[in-house]
Amino acid sequence: MLNQFPAPEAILQALQTLRLPVQSGEYDLHRLVMDCLENAGIPFRHEVFLAPRCRIDLVSGRTGIEIKRGHAQRKRVLEQLARYAASETLTSLVLVTEHTLNLPSAIAGKAVYEVCLARLWGIAL
Repeated sequence: MLNQFPAPEAILQALQTLRLPVQSGEYDLHRLVMDCLENAGIPFRHEVFLAPRCRIDLVSGRTGIEIKRGHAQRKRVLEQLARYAASETLTSLVLVTEHTLNLPSAIAGKAVYEVCLARLWGIAL
């Protein structure tokens, strides 16, 4: 059944098309990410509970997608991703953020990918 889930690479490819206005809020970004996935035919669930007090923005197959707007604090994001990585339902994580956080390639044995919106915009913020 795992082969029925979208590969993280398919999710990343869809997210590479993402463009948004600079003034958008975080929930606007959620909607744009969901639109990107829908346009690529990638199924997902929004606001998924992984454990008590542990909710991730999106899950597509076995990939969790967390969305951060503004200047996210690297330490806090890493702690949050570690909580998500503890879930046995996920095999990989994607962080969509405005600014690069230079994440490790894996957390708790789960692959980690970063989609930096500033890079997609072609500007350095």
